[in-house]
Amino acid sequence: MSIDFTPEQQMIKDNVARICSKFPDSYWLDRDNDGVFPEDFCQAIVEGGFMGIAMPEEYGGSGLGLKEAAIMVQTITESGAANAGFAAIAINIFGLNPVVVFGTEEQKSKWLPRIIKRQDVACFAVTEPNTGLDTTRLKTRAVDKGDHYLVNGEKVWTSTAQQANKVLLIARTKDESETEKPIDGLSLFYTDINRDNIEIRPIQKMGRKCVDSNMFFINDLKIPKEDLIGEEGKGFRYLLHGLNAERILIAASLVGLGRCAVDRASKYARDRIVFGRPIGKNQSIQHPLAASWAQLEAANLMAFRAAEIYDSGRECGKEANAAKYLAGEATFEACTNAVMTHGGMGYSKEFHVERYLRECLIHRLAPISPQMILNYISERVLDLPKSY
Repeated sequence: MSIDFTPEQQMIKDNVARICSKFPDSYWLDRDNDGVFPEDFCQAIVEGGFMGIAMPEEYGGSGLGLKEAAIMVQTITESGAANAGFAAIAINIFGLNPVVVFGTEEQKSKWLPRIIKRQDVACFAVTEPNTGLDTTRLKTRAVDKGDHYLVNGEKVWTSTAQQANKVLLIARTKDESETEKPIDGLSLFYTDINRDNIEIRPIQKMGRKCVDSNMFFINDLKIPKEDLIGEEGKGFRYLLHGLNAERILIAASLVGLGRCAVDRASKYARDRIVFGRPIGKNQSIQHPLAASWAQLEAANLMAFRAAEIYDSGRECGKEANAAKYLAGEATFEACTNAVMTHGGMGYSKEFHVERYLRECLIHRLAPISPQMILNYISERVLDLPKSY
């Protein structure tokens, strides 16, 4: 297998870069300061024909693979849009994969064209305050009332919920005591956000101010039966199907962000004169940036290797998780080195690298921590006993 880009894939990269050039660092700095959602950027991606890059052609998408989607998101973050640019469009690109794979023809025809055109904006409500990464123990409950489900519960870290009119929601349709395994009682829905029954509270956070994260309180929300995806009780398995793709896209986006940080730091090191010479002439400046470049390229190889395995229809769990781990660690190191290269000015918003550092932390932590990835590799790849 080769991870070299075909002419068509290179064209995707060039065209996405052209769109991103209209949204320079100054644009993203303004959004980081004022917190305004980058809707004009999202619309530019829609108008460029890229929102449906990995969606089936029969519903208005481009019908391309995960590798092409990874090229797209990496180009966005590498432009200086960082995690904010990626997060603003992430769920609309691949978040509805459970609908594509497990939805009915009627559901796909109704929902997918609208998400591709951004006539609908979705959010993803999975994590809960008291369960964290233990998704099998979710407490949000959906009770069967005949022609609808009645849902009550809480979610946390639900991104873009302030903008969204639709939600991909996982909830428990059977108590844990009624099932052989906790995952057997979880079901997946894609439904309207009725703000009479859902309270959405923004979380004040460290970075990515313009893409909201939220507490999500659900009180007697009625979900029509036709909004259930696939079979009742199989929702967690449907989510698992898309987790590898999510990890790969995150890895590619992180590498783009890390590359951006190294590029900005290298430019500063060439231009900054101290003691009559550019600081980039000093090996104490050169070596950390050179090491970061090498680490990022290694993570990139793993990310695109995982994407190609995924697109071939083969199991890629170990590669996807390794890619996310390697990219998260390499990008954190790269962004830290970029701040350090700038010295005191690295702490200033003017040079943008402090924003990159804050934003890279999001996907170093989430949706799965580096420690949990190492647990996965220990257990699934090295056949070591489960530690938790």
